[in-house]
Amino acid sequence: MLRAVLASLNWVNPVSAATAEHAPTSTSTPPSAPPTSPAARSRRPWPRALAALEVRDYRLYLSSQMVATTGLWMQRIAQDWLVLELTGSVTAVGVAVALQFLPVLLFGMWGGVLADRYPKRTILIVTQSTAALMAATLGTLALTGTIQAWHVFVVAAALGFVTVVDNPTRQVFVSELVGHTHIRNAVSLNSSVFQLGALVGPAASGALISAVGQGWSFLLNAASCLLVVTMVAIIRPTAAPALAPGGQKSQLRDGLRYIRRTSEVGWSIVLAAAIGVFGLNMPVILAAFADHVFTAGVAGYSLFNSLTAVGALTGAILSARRQASPRLRVLTTTLVALGVMLMIASLAPSLWVFGLVLVFVGFCTLQFLTGANSLVQTTCTPAVRGRVMSVYLMVLLGGQAIGGPAVGWLVDHIGARESMLACGAMVALVSTAAGLAMARRSHLTLEVTVRRGTGRLPVHIVPSDH
Repeated sequence: MLRAVLASLNWVNPVSAATAEHAPTSTSTPPSAPPTSPAARSRRPWPRALAALEVRDYRLYLSSQMVATTGLWMQRIAQDWLVLELTGSVTAVGVAVALQFLPVLLFGMWGGVLADRYPKRTILIVTQSTAALMAATLGTLALTGTIQAWHVFVVAAALGFVTVVDNPTRQVFVSELVGHTHIRNAVSLNSSVFQLGALVGPAASGALISAVGQGWSFLLNAASCLLVVTMVAIIRPTAAPALAPGGQKSQLRDGLRYIRRTSEVGWSIVLAAAIGVFGLNMPVILAAFADHVFTAGVAGYSLFNSLTAVGALTGAILSARRQASPRLRVLTTTLVALGVMLMIASLAPSLWVFGLVLVFVGFCTLQFLTGANSLVQTTCTPAVRGRVMSVYLMVLLGGQAIGGPAVGWLVDHIGARESMLACGAMVALVSTAAGLAMARRSHLTLEVTVRRGTGRLPVHIVPSDH
């Protein structure tokens, strides 16, 4: 029945339920033509910004993500506000965030080894089923009125262990579905869908919390996870190369050596660590602004998250139109701009000015995350992509395990505005320092050329040995 519905929407090839986009589906396409060949594109032309949707399996996967990300954001808002209600402490909200990301910081690299070793489809079915069970548990406890703060902390930690394996697997799974040609576009489309969920999810969760409490937000997220399980079960991706035999420790060392000798990957991970610790702690800061600064309650908290998502969605859509991954200097500049926006937001005199600046915060955040993700994935060889992505996600998500409680502690002791100002300053300073270190490592110098009669002073950055 599900296939018949999807087929009527032209999201599933009705010819064969078991035939993936990667296999030839008509006599007009040569058997050797890959799914991203000109022949394949001519059968189903897509705009450049949607080029990855040429791949049938990716269309199935992305359709499930549209629902799943909305459910995920509904649970995030419900979880943060529930902890704040149960404890009255912003630090406790930071602890809940930390518990969800601490396993990624401690064990993230092992998740990459599993993603490289075992079938991604099987892993995703297991992880998403587990996430559904955790969400259903929170929903049941909330609806029965028996939930306590420690219940949320335990489930947050359990979901963190799910994330250890799930996140790198999903990153590599998408790259296997679309192939090297469409990785950049697929990353941008994933980000667009994620931010669309971040736009709809907080608003829906805020309405549900005000009307019937947090329980239904958790249960709806459980249902969205089961939808992902169903879609992934339908997908039949091509077999990926198996990880070469060897011990897990040696495989981890191989991944770290690859990062160390590949400058684009290494510096992207350094910048990701900066934003992970200082720039991705918005749930803690926004909860404090909604409750302590503007006294806007859960409606204000949902509004702030939605406005951030508006900017992020805009950034993701613009990013999807770009064909090539950005260079490191573009990522560095974007991160400096994010730090400046955070500092400006901390000084906003009113709720609406604060919300307006949050749109730019979301835009800069998504521009960096999309660019860094695609740069790492397109630079990596497939054999080590899972391990490299696990390190990237370890510093990006694991950094929040450090930043979340630290920022919560700062908010409780020095105030929300001062904490946001400090985070913005740190993002700008760390990214500037990283940019200077990149220039020094690359032996770049500033060269000013004076041309007579032109009235201009062209400035070039060139290698010092020129």
